[in-house]
Amino acid sequence: MRVEQKRWNGRSGWCLGQNDLSADAQWVLAFGGRDIVSDPARFDEIRKMYPKARIVCSTTAGEILPSGSIVDESIALTAVHLEKASINVHQENIAELKDSQLVGERLGTALQQDDLTHVFVISDGHHINGDALVRGLKKNLGEQTAITGGLAGDGTLFEKTLVGMDAVPKEGNVVAVGLYGQDIKVGFGCVGGWNPFGPMRKVTRSSGNLLHELDEKNALELYKTYLGNYAKDLPAFARFFPLFVSIGNDPPVARTILSVDEKNKTMTFAGEIPEGASVQIMYANFDHIIDGAEHAAKSTLKEQNNYEFAILVSCVGRRLVLGPHTEEEVNRVKQVLGEQTKITGFYSYGEISPLIKGAACSLHNQTMSVTAFKEIM
Repeated sequence: MRVEQKRWNGRSGWCLGQNDLSADAQWVLAFGGRDIVSDPARFDEIRKMYPKARIVCSTTAGEILPSGSIVDESIALTAVHLEKASINVHQENIAELKDSQLVGERLGTALQQDDLTHVFVISDGHHINGDALVRGLKKNLGEQTAITGGLAGDGTLFEKTLVGMDAVPKEGNVVAVGLYGQDIKVGFGCVGGWNPFGPMRKVTRSSGNLLHELDEKNALELYKTYLGNYAKDLPAFARFFPLFVSIGNDPPVARTILSVDEKNKTMTFAGEIPEGASVQIMYANFDHIIDGAEHAAKSTLKEQNNYEFAILVSCVGRRLVLGPHTEEEVNRVKQVLGEQTKITGFYSYGEISPLIKGAACSLHNQTMSVTAFKEIM
């Protein structure tokens, strides 16, 4: 595997560095701010640099640079050449299919073949039901195929997210990249690091990602009770207090509150809150959140002890909570993976990953997920 990386910003344009893979790159990832990455001129420039590559573009809530810095309104570009493994890339659009699970099923069908090793997916983060998308992917790929990725971001605007395959990105797209062959090794990890508090409550009334009742009591009023004086700052302060959701025997997942409806006394979350699930409020601890990023990186090392390339997908909620300390979680990952591993990534509206190897893939909020790649020669 050979990897090269570039950056574009409004002050100096493309910081080109090496261009050794111009004719050889098979896969290009371009993460960027909405106005930047959707500019046709930028896409044309990328296509000219890598004329034979499959180009995957996505908007973000912050771009993660190889240095470990986090920036906005730029493009973080990574080009990859695989020596022995191969890739296939497929795209579906939620507006055309009207069903998130069907989008996942179609993507899974398009990528499935005997030597499929891993699937990395980047989805529209505004119109998609991420839980249903993951269910669809798992239905046709099976539990034996690991799936990682994330939902595109739009800074803190939450207005419009864009994803593209071999074209200028647009709304509603979901792109999945399949990696094939025994020579590609992929490690992954996904950890939150939030602290639960208070009693477990049972979801007694909900609809999709809309929560009405816990223990047959109004969920919003219960939530406010635990927040105390912080309740007056809802919904903005909700990012500091996501829910820890346990569904049957599946590993628990975090769910971020997107909005509250004072009139109807409901809360809307970034993922599904099914009836019968058990939930518990969590709170932010800076040290534990940053430690969580380190544990996510260490989980990748269970597959290999070194990698050539890693994609980091971390939640916009973590960036909002950590503020000026956000780069600490990225650099903690860099330290674990080592200088030989080139990194890229973005801050997202949701992370897609198993929590540990062998576990089922899920949609997560408020986590750092790491997907690391190495080609065995």
